[in-house]
Amino acid sequence: MSVIHTDGAFLMRFIVLILLFLALSSGSCVYMNNPLRRETHRLQSGKIMDTTSFIYDLPYPKGTTHTLVQGYFTQFTHKRRAALDFKMPVGSVVCAAREGLVVRLKENGHQGGIQKSNRPHANYVVIQHADSSRAGYWHLRQNGVLVQVGDSVKKGQPIAYSGNTGYTYFPHLHFIVWTFDRNGRFKQMPTRFRTKKGPKYLRAIRKYRNP
Repeated sequence: MSVIHTDGAFLMRFIVLILLFLALSSGSCVYMNNPLRRETHRLQSGKIMDTTSFIYDLPYPKGTTHTLVQGYFTQFTHKRRAALDFKMPVGSVVCAAREGLVVRLKENGHQGGIQKSNRPHANYVVIQHADSSRAGYWHLRQNGVLVQVGDSVKKGQPIAYSGNTGYTYFPHLHFIVWTFDRNGRFKQMPTRFRTKKGPKYLRAIRKYRNP
């Protein structure tokens, strides 16, 4: 009987390839009919233009590059989410994509993995912006938060170290922006980012360098 040995790097590459396939695959499920999903994908492709929304910085230091492994409303775990997953080694610096006030955080989570029961263990920072929208930075390292609730932070300021806590398949930063409508209902907000090619709605399976 033969035994196949795999190292961590090979396993990581395999997982990323599976995610890439799922992110690019199309399905016929009801999620495809989400109006926000359709609008976001039209913005990403340039079929419609946005010249008024806030332009965010990428959530990591200037001059740094990370791969976006999952984008808005992709077919893996973002079917319902206008969220982004940046592949990051544990301990990577996470920066505020926009200035604001720290309103929530958690940093005592110590476990993560592919079981959904790990969700409550995710560490995070939530920052509220001047227009009352909020940005969440998830899956941070245990005791890796660099700010406190009530702190005012500037765009580009280091706020935490990335990790692998919560419901995760590999170390990454989960980034999402939301607001509440006049009836207090949760409303996701796809966001434009500053890139070397100008403001962009990011697309999965691409590397982005913070200029």
